[in-house]
Amino acid sequence: MENFPWLSVITFAPLVGVFFILLIRGDEELAAKNARGVGLWTSLITFFVSLGIWINFDNNASGFQFEERVVWVENLGLAYHLGVDGISMFFVILSTLLTVLCIGASWLSIKDRVREYIIAFLVLETLMIGMFSALDLVLFYVFFEGVLIPMFLIIGVWGGPRRNYAAFKFFLYTLAGSVLMLLAILTMILQAGTADITKLLTHDFPVGLQPWLWLAFFASFAVKVPMWPVHTWLPDAHVEAPTAGSVILAGVLLKFGGYGFLRFSLPMFPIASADFTPFVFGLSVIAIIYTSLVALAQEDMKKLIAYSSVAHMGFVTMGTFAANQQGIEGAVIQMLSHGVVSAALFLVVGVIYDRIHSREIDVYGGLIKRMPFYGLIFMIFLLASVGLPGTSGFVGEFLILVGTFKANSWVALLGATGVILGAAYMLYLYRRVVFGSLTKEALMSITDVSYREVAVFAPLLLIVFVMGIYPAPFLDVMQVSVENLVDRYTSALAAHEAHQAVTVLAK
Repeated sequence: MENFPWLSVITFAPLVGVFFILLIRGDEELAAKNARGVGLWTSLITFFVSLGIWINFDNNASGFQFEERVVWVENLGLAYHLGVDGISMFFVILSTLLTVLCIGASWLSIKDRVREYIIAFLVLETLMIGMFSALDLVLFYVFFEGVLIPMFLIIGVWGGPRRNYAAFKFFLYTLAGSVLMLLAILTMILQAGTADITKLLTHDFPVGLQPWLWLAFFASFAVKVPMWPVHTWLPDAHVEAPTAGSVILAGVLLKFGGYGFLRFSLPMFPIASADFTPFVFGLSVIAIIYTSLVALAQEDMKKLIAYSSVAHMGFVTMGTFAANQQGIEGAVIQMLSHGVVSAALFLVVGVIYDRIHSREIDVYGGLIKRMPFYGLIFMIFLLASVGLPGTSGFVGEFLILVGTFKANSWVALLGATGVILGAAYMLYLYRRVVFGSLTKEALMSITDVSYREVAVFAPLLLIVFVMGIYPAPFLDVMQVSVENLVDRYTSALAAHEAHQAVTVLAK
């Protein structure tokens, strides 16, 4: 069983579903119904197999597990190489879970080109899982960039009135940064003589080369996070994307940048990472404070949540470059929590958008009188977003602030203001939408959440409370991987400082 290619199964199982959907024939309504069924069952099977990987994961083992390696291009030394560690495994599971929920959430809201829509999400799932499990640089880049295609189509075909503008802006922003990363990848392969990520993690790149490689990767990852000031594509993409598109965009695609910093920037370019840490801290603090203030001024619910995502990911980059055990563990937990909570908040907006077809905050008010269960669900995810103790949001933010305080107390203090601002804009949103008088005619007959919608929210609610009350199963899995990353980083810095001291004495 240990030699069975589990990662290949969950990576390419969605494409099997795509194959069956392509075989579907009949009238449009029947074909759409069958496509939804195939998509749901395919994504469910993929999700449960991915849970099996978690169950069989050895928390005490060092390095990558469930590895598969087949020579891909022998002359160039490229291989089809997959594997997961305590950091990447949870992102694989997050991808498979949210795909299931996206298909369930789109069951009634998507009525045109249903087969193509389900195919786009299944292809997207394959590319997301492949990106998080790839252990070859070129293979990683193929999956990393391939995600743009189905996401571009999801926004551009099934999005809102300005969908073409938002789709092209998303595509161009993310592609531009990745061109520099491709040049850096080629340089790394030529310099190290391999594209194997497991070997590159222990390779010492020249100190003079590290800043250039770091900046090239940063250009791509900063856009994906997204960091200020290259975040402007995100609000447009979220506003125009269908609900499920926003769920995947916020829940998984924004994690590409944070994962990239942890997988490449810190362990492969430690000297450059240390030199650029004040720069990253500065951008993170600006993102947390500035985008929180911008969120306060929004009248569109999806835009408000989009700006809140930029602020929350500012915490992630802050914790990552604190480069200690608490900071990095907090960054990973925060990414997982944000993946669940932001996805849930976009689904919450999608529920009332499907009924009223408006995302404007002023259109609503007094929903608690007609939708009490909706108000309860909304409140739980809102409190998780602001980091209430007992929810998943608290654990990540607390660890990040502890780790950052050890690295730089002023940065931690400034970052903590984001917690207060986050509570301000989220509670302001909730008061205007859920509380107040029910006076608008369009809301008089609005219905509460359905059983299907409750089924979509249920696993997200469970994760929010489990991560918040008992985060040990998550922290235990990532502990060894984070320790290895921190040890690699601190050892490289110590060796560099010792070398500099010897050089000074020699002079």
